[in-house]
Order: sequence, then C-alpha cells, then structure tokens
Amino acid sequence: MGPAVTALERWWFEPVALGRIAVLRTVAYAFIWVDVLLTTSWVAGHADVPGALYQPLAIGRLLPLPTPTAGFVRGVMVALLATALVAATNRAPRLLGWTVAVLYLQWMVIGQSYGKVDHDRFAFLVLLFALATVDRARWGDRSPSEAAGWAVKVTMVAVVATYFLSVFAKARYGDGLMNWLDSATISWAVVRRGTFLAEPLLQHPWTLQASQYGVVALEVLAPLLLVLRGRGRAALLALYASFHLVTFATIGIIFLPHLVAMLVFVPLERLPLPWRRHHAGSERSTPSALRRTPVPKPRGVPAVPGMLQRPAD
Repeated sequence: MGPAVTALERWWFEPVALGRIAVLRTVAYAFIWVDVLLTTSWVAGHADVPGALYQPLAIGRLLPLPTPTAGFVRGVMVALLATALVAATNRAPRLLGWTVAVLYLQWMVIGQSYGKVDHDRFAFLVLLFALATVDRARWGDRSPSEAAGWAVKVTMVAVVATYFLSVFAKARYGDGLMNWLDSATISWAVVRRGTFLAEPLLQHPWTLQASQYGVVALEVLAPLLLVLRGRGRAALLALYASFHLVTFATIGIIFLPHLVAMLVFVPLERLPLPWRRHHAGSERSTPSALRRTPVPKPRGVPAVPGMLQRPAD
C-alpha cells in the first residue's frame, strides 16, 4: 500500500468523538418531524394525486419502487415519524437508523417524482445513511471512533458536493455559466417571492447581479471546508450560514435539511450537558460532614527502595 493510499485512508477514517454522532442522531431524527409535518408537508398531498402523474426518479426506476397510492403514502409517513421518534433517543442505532434512512429516501422519492427536485436533500440523506453505520453513542462521549469519523467525513463531502456541483448545474441548465452569471435569475426570484428587505434592491439591479457572482464564488470555495481547520473553518462555516440566512430573509428560501447536515463540521461532542452540571452542583452542595474523607497515610511506613526514593550507594 503506497503512501498516497495510506494518507487517503487516514483522511477518510480520521477518528471523531462518538458524542458528535449521538447529537447528530438526536437532531437529524427530530428534524424529520419538522420536515414531514411543516417544511415539506406538501409531500403528503401526493396521496391524492393520480398514479398516472408519477414519474419516478432514476432510483425509483432502478429498484423499482411502487407507484404511490393513498394508503402507501400515509403508511410511509406514519412509519417514518414513529421510527424517527424512537431513533432520536439513540436506541437500536443500526436497526432504527437504517429503517429511518430507507423510509426517508422513499418519502423523498414520493416528493420529488412529480416534476420538482430539490438539491438541499442530498447531504441530509447521506447523513441519515451514514449515521446508520455507527454503533451506540452517547452525548458527551469523547471516545474517538474511526466509524464515527467515516460517517462524519462522508457527510462533509456530501455538503461540499451540494455547493460545488451546483456550479455545474448552473452551467448545464443556464446555457453556460457566464450566461447564468449575467442573467436576471435572482431579480426574477425577488419579483416572484421577494420580501420587504429585497424589494428595494430591484431599483438597483446591479446589486442583484453582483450577488450571483458572490453565490458562485461561495460554491467554488466550498472544498476549503474539507481543508481548513479551527478558526478558519469556523469563519467559513459562519459565512455559509450567513448566506443561507440572507437568502431566507430576502426571498424566503431556506435549506433546512442541508443546514442540519452541516452540523457535522461542528464539534458537537463539546456541548455542555445540563444533567452533568446538575449532578456536579449536587455534589458541591453536599454538606462537608457527609462527604467521604480520604484515609490518611500511616506515618512511619518506609518507602519502597527503587520506586519512591533513591537507593543507598
């Protein structure tokens, strides 16, 4: 095995604390409730759509997955919510993890097979499948794990790919990247769904076109997230988070699943645990008379030669 292969393997399996996996599981599985019931509640409406309108994605044709019916859509929804609720407690991580990942994949196929495909789901889907490959983990566990490292790393790559590959999508579907950069894509988005913060920018269209160059620049720089560490990575993550916040504030678009997946870059294992602070506070509040006192060392016991004192010459 050459040094390049060894370095690549070391990079993919760089150990990460198991506590990060535990927090990611709780957040990701809890978010599924938010996603199914609030942010993409329209997916459940496909239960009443005629099957003739169903045009499955490539994965739906490859497996193949069944054509959604009213009973099938509602059944997947109930099973997904129930399984995610239990999985959020970090119980049976592999069994429940794989079940949640497969059910959410089916839920997304149902949602994206009627002419609308959202690219903000890719990294979140990868995260769900990656979490299912790691065994038990507890909040606050600092134990390093190569399995946890691989799950984190593969999700990081998916997050970066979501940004970086969108540049190629703009070039492919926008008649070339330069045509997209010089188009009125964001101006049209502001006209259609702009908020009171964005509407004044229509009087200065150059700002909206300049923002398109900024978006592409952010997407091209995304691989730096895999290279930078410490404050450099934190600053870049803050920049991307600000980008999504501004996008939501101006045109009402927010990539919530993608933002959940981005949490893999954050050292979540360092989060303070409230129950540990309470336990520590209880120990400090224990009366001194009830605390165990150390047993005093007997006097006059000679030290063992060669261990605690220098032997005589």
